Amino acid sequence: MTDRFDVHAIRHRLKLKRDAGHTSLFENRDSVVCPACDEPFAEVLLTERRKHSFGPTESIRFCVVREGDCMQLFTHEP
Repeated sequence: MTDRFDVHAIRHRLKLKRDAGHTSLFENRDSVVCPACDEPFAEVLLTERRKHSFGPTESIRFCVVREGDCMQLFTHEP
């Protein structure tokens, strides 16, 4: 498994979809693998917020990685 996910090192392989300062959402454009499961992810949400609520969604698989003050949520296609 990957030791650390560095969004800045792979930024050229992702598309920024939303940036709210404390929270960013990126789309995976180049089959980057998730550091938790080593499978390509669809999107990654990076947030420094202590808590986060997600709206109603279809059945979705996701992985969560915490690095210091940043939580990383990786979604995967069903």
